[in-house]
Amino acid sequence: MSIDDLPDFLTIEEAARILRIGRGQAYELARLWRASNGAEGLPNVEFGTKTKRVPKTAIVRLLEPKAS
Repeated sequence: MSIDDLPDFLTIEEAARILRIGRGQAYELARLWRASNGAEGLPNVEFGTKTKRVPKTAIVRLLEPKAS
């Protein structure tokens, strides 16, 4: 499966698998992103009161090589 095949929004668990991190760590990073107003952590959006999704574009940015 390639990045292009992914849906536009992924569950936290799907994002964790792609990033090869644990489910708990992914949820903690999602909480950190919200608590830091997007300064750090795993970007996510909330639909309703309980449903959180990670935009595919955020995954793509996290996987891009860092310029040095």
